[in-house]
Amino acid sequence: MLPCPERPSRWLCHGTLLVLLAAPLWAQVPQEPGDPPLGPPLYDPRAGMDADGRIPKPEFPADLEHPDRWRYTPPGRIKPGSILERFLVTSFASPILFRNADVGFGGGVALTDIDFRNERYREFANIVLTYSEEGQQAYRMNWSRWLHYRDLPDGGIVREERGRLFARGGYEKTLTRRYFGRGSRSRPEDESSYTEELSALGFGIRDTLDGQGGDWLWRADLHAEQHGLSGGRVQGVPSTSNVEAYAADYARGDGVTQAWLLLSLAHDTRDSLHQPYSGHRVGVSANLAQQSEGRSGGVLGFDAQQVWTLPPLFHQGGNGREEHPPTDSLAIGGYVQETVGSLPFYSLPSLGGGSTLRSYIENRFTDRAAAHGTVEYRAGIVPRGYAFSDTIRIERISAALFYDLGTVAGSVDALSRARWHHSYGVGLRIGFAREAVFRIDVGWGTEGSNFTIGYGNTF
Repeated sequence: MLPCPERPSRWLCHGTLLVLLAAPLWAQVPQEPGDPPLGPPLYDPRAGMDADGRIPKPEFPADLEHPDRWRYTPPGRIKPGSILERFLVTSFASPILFRNADVGFGGGVALTDIDFRNERYREFANIVLTYSEEGQQAYRMNWSRWLHYRDLPDGGIVREERGRLFARGGYEKTLTRRYFGRGSRSRPEDESSYTEELSALGFGIRDTLDGQGGDWLWRADLHAEQHGLSGGRVQGVPSTSNVEAYAADYARGDGVTQAWLLLSLAHDTRDSLHQPYSGHRVGVSANLAQQSEGRSGGVLGFDAQQVWTLPPLFHQGGNGREEHPPTDSLAIGGYVQETVGSLPFYSLPSLGGGSTLRSYIENRFTDRAAAHGTVEYRAGIVPRGYAFSDTIRIERISAALFYDLGTVAGSVDALSRARWHHSYGVGLRIGFAREAVFRIDVGWGTEGSNFTIGYGNTF
């Protein structure tokens, strides 16, 4: 999540301003017949694409299992060269500028390269670097590599979306973490704040049990974290350590080192994990932690989703056989989580922020169990995006309407007696590819509004 405002009235955010750079191409030099070619072949940014941005879908190899779950990239989107030469084709930069009385002026950059190391779309990397004058800072990197990949005769490639390796790590110092205590009935005036220093490193793998692109999807991750807490910086709000009701939670959470094992298994028939248009998912998960001082705990979860394709509202739909045809959809999803053993307060299930109860600030509601449901209508408004040039283009621009409902409680049995909260709102989806979607959401609820900018759909 990019560091944009939790409360717009307190923040002045100028996030994700795109900086356009020039990308040099090989110049054509007149040659005599029979002369050897000069330099590498000319890159054709339109290879494999129509003038309007439509990407005709080629014939896939006959032995591909579940071909609807393989993503095709035409040769025109596989641009060679440095990260600057590929800018806004396969690499993106989002300068980040912000000012807040609690953290001062700050800035940084988010760098994303979906063809990291020029591996022809085998690898992805994302780096976020930010710093503020009051010392809030973040340095994070995420990396992934696709397990199942084919080169095609036309020069394009196909990747099976489900099989991936992951790695991530970084350091963050956040001055304005919030804690409202536990329970669904916590009030806005219960707010406290603390500073968290978090160092993290992890890796994982995701694949299917029943062949490439199969329905049975599993994932396993190992992840280590070290947490250090200190006084918060939110003006007019007490530090968590100074609130008598929160002092014990704060003390137990300071200086904790955690080694996490994350396991999940799902029956998933969706046609895409990142931008699904049809299918369902039913899954279970166990996130288990061994912690310093011999404590252990975990969060067990159950989740479900269903996605339906809908008639198009602002466009005519697909045109013949094409990769990623314009599609409208309705998605419903939800989950239930419960804590086992002992975990610090910041590792308990929580609601609020950019992915759950989107009208509330992050971690607005916390407890040992949580339930959340969402319905979202997604409609394409610019079905084949917008081309700034032959190489710089957005593949899709869509709108979204959403409604969130959720609550927390001391146990799953107590969820039915808890106070349920809701959010509703609108969003914008900017897709550079089916797997690369940037999301902007504004949510409203009983405590006002919340604005978030993030990468990927919330579910």
